[in-house]
Amino acid sequence: MPQGYFITFEGLDGSGKSTQIRLLATHLEKNGQSVIQTRQPGGTETGDRIRSLILDSRNAGIAPLTELALMFADRAQSIAEIIRPALNTGQIVLCDRYTDSTEAYQGGGRQLGSEIVLDLHRDLCGNLQPDLTILLLPSLEKSLRRARRRNSRTAALNGADENRFEREQDAFFTRTYEQYRTIAAREPMRVVTIDGDEPIDAIHQRIVSVVNERLAQRT
Repeated sequence: MPQGYFITFEGLDGSGKSTQIRLLATHLEKNGQSVIQTRQPGGTETGDRIRSLILDSRNAGIAPLTELALMFADRAQSIAEIIRPALNTGQIVLCDRYTDSTEAYQGGGRQLGSEIVLDLHRDLCGNLQPDLTILLLPSLEKSLRRARRRNSRTAALNGADENRFEREQDAFFTRTYEQYRTIAAREPMRVVTIDGDEPIDAIHQRIVSVVNERLAQRT
């Protein structure tokens, strides 16, 4: 059985992660690859419950350490239920957010620091690392504008409220954004950064080029 391949997508909400994951999954499947898509928080029954708790803006009083613990509870379940089984059967896993998000949002944005995040990842997640991380970093202002507009539209359509993070002050997102850059500089072999505000198809083609090259190296 061929070894699976684990690709994560990172960036602020509104950076285009979900769109690029869908496009990449379609490309890979057309080329005969077995692909599974998931997200964090969420993706499992337990994770979806955690997601609704973490992202609901009515839960404004969640303490930073509680938030951190919930993120890792979701991640541990996702690894056990989805990611490891898929990798063990040779599938390509595309995951919308992973521990880099926690280091950026809770470590950077909430100012908890990287050490506690990386320690929890080692202890609770078996230190499972992505083979490749695509970090999408369009302008901070554009990402926030997209995310807030999208979440408001979703709330109006189906009543879902996932605006808790988008209600944070700009300083929170600046710290998060800069922490992503710190992670990318620290792990240049794993993290491929795509910044700027290019069209969706241009970004997709850049991602396809990177992924095809990495998969060829694997085989």
